[in-house]
Amino acid sequence: MKINYAAISETGKRRNNEDAFRVVDGEYGNRWLAVVCDGMGGHAMGEVASETVSNAIVDYWKEHTNEPDSEEKVKNACADAMMALDKKADSFSHCEMGTTMVMASVEGDTVTIAHVGDSRCYLQRTDEGLFYQTKDHVRLDFGWEVVDRCFFSYQPEVALPDIVQFRLKAGDRILLCSDGLYKSMPPEILKERMMDDKPLADILDVYDFLCYKNGDDNYTAVLIEIK
Repeated sequence: MKINYAAISETGKRRNNEDAFRVVDGEYGNRWLAVVCDGMGGHAMGEVASETVSNAIVDYWKEHTNEPDSEEKVKNACADAMMALDKKADSFSHCEMGTTMVMASVEGDTVTIAHVGDSRCYLQRTDEGLFYQTKDHVRLDFGWEVVDRCFFSYQPEVALPDIVQFRLKAGDRILLCSDGLYKSMPPEILKERMMDDKPLADILDVYDFLCYKNGDDNYTAVLIEIK
């Protein structure tokens, strides 16, 4: 299968961008990988946490190209990312920092989707509409949304990914995004624009406009189309 994609990552109305994304495109045979991470607000060095975890997962994938995608592979990659985060925290005087993560790995005609936290994946199918959406790992605490699963320094017990696998069809579109994107527009607008008969970059331009107009956070998205 051929994969087209486009991506954005913007600071928005914040002072710095604590999101990070990585894409591995066609370097390792019939495989493709994208990871989006969103550094935890309210804690120090979110941009370091998101970069560390996204890099660690990509590095694990590159180092294990002979291993088929599976739940075990995702869990091992997340364990490596957790160790990398702890090591980075050690280098910053045991800093408390964290990040969410969502990823999609395509191997042949199968996609493996995993997430920790409230960064999301949407999978839309031309003949079925919304086929799959990740469920946020959040709880309400005195009226505030609190992320209860994430990568957080020295807390490996909360870095627990949800993992699913699907067979892909030609025409499928997959959106990976941080919460700054989907919270900036009504859900029906996000889903309708995702399936517009336009180039992927043009769809992301619409998201960019809506996020800057309505949002107050960093926003990142990788939009994928299966050919």
